[in-house]
Amino acid sequence: MTVSIEVVADPSPCLALRMEVFVHEQGVPVEDELDTLDDHAVHILARDGSTPIGTARVVIQGDTAKIGRVCIVKSARGTGLGKELMQFALDLVTGKSDVKRAKLGAQTYAIGFYEGLGFAPFGPIYDDGGIPHRDMVKELK
Repeated sequence: MTVSIEVVADPSPCLALRMEVFVHEQGVPVEDELDTLDDHAVHILARDGSTPIGTARVVIQGDTAKIGRVCIVKSARGTGLGKELMQFALDLVTGKSDVKRAKLGAQTYAIGFYEGLGFAPFGPIYDDGGIPHRDMVKELK
């Protein structure tokens, strides 16, 4: 596998991956998956050669970078790509003078994965798109 990760101007391959993973595989309603944040998000795409295999988006909200819509296609899970994708997103926002923390809403089964990246859970478990989630935060400064 020859993986590259980059910020992309055209989010259409990212949206297609999210449809595949969240809507078709996990059963999230389309209307829950698409929102107005995509219009001003930074979209990150991982490719194996020219094939899209993972994505995430970053939205800056005040002093917080909200990392979301993180997904990896089934065939690339368990390869370390999720960690690489998250590290890329964190590197994008770490050191920006106005960003003090990164936040995300983790599917509860993935809390341990995000804890391994330095995120701490807070608040109650909640439903998002029919899937239990919990908010997590990582201080960047």
